Amino acid sequence: MIRANKPILALTASALLTVTACTSPAHLDGTTNPNAKAQQGALLGGVIGAITGAAASDKKGKGAVIGGAIGALGGAAIGNALDKQEAELRRDIENDRVKVTNTGDRLIVTLPQDILFAVDSARVNNSLRGDLLTVADSLRSYPDTTVQVVGHTDSTGAAAYNQGLSERRANAVADVLMDGGVGFGRIQTFGRGEDQPVASNLTDEGRAQNRRVEIVILPNPR
Repeated sequence: MIRANKPILALTASALLTVTACTSPAHLDGTTNPNAKAQQGALLGGVIGAITGAAASDKKGKGAVIGGAIGALGGAAIGNALDKQEAELRRDIENDRVKVTNTGDRLIVTLPQDILFAVDSARVNNSLRGDLLTVADSLRSYPDTTVQVVGHTDSTGAAAYNQGLSERRANAVADVLMDGGVGFGRIQTFGRGEDQPVASNLTDEGRAQNRRVEIVILPNPR
């Protein structure tokens, strides 16, 4: 069993405070920091690497430094790649209702159901195939990632039916990505039915937000 020691706990606390302070997306003068997510990835990678290196090394101080350096480099590379891919997707996707979100450790491409499918259908609208193929091109340009395609519905109708529809829609989007050259082994599909709403199902607007397919792009561990 790995025992925590005071130097490592202090290192962790200090590094986590640094992540919060140094990766803020805005400067004091109101300007934004375009490298915030890359810096966050580097610092978080450094924290994890330092702890891992210290725990694995007989000479804990040396292990922490080496592990932190390796982790920081890996985290920075992931953060930079996500920032670059995000910018390219925003530039190249033509439908302004397709949303690209960068959380710092993954990209989420959200496609509203009403532009993606007809009512009660799992056939991708021709008007959205081009944007899905754009996403596929991006995925081929950044091959060191795993892709999760997740279907969601609102709460209208039977839960079991909604679950099946969300699965069929996720599979339909995955099929288009594979048509665009993304390898079968990189893609995982999930149906969440009505279980993961992002808005209230009590209003038309909320239900529309809940009907969606998300393409989640996850960097592979390094």
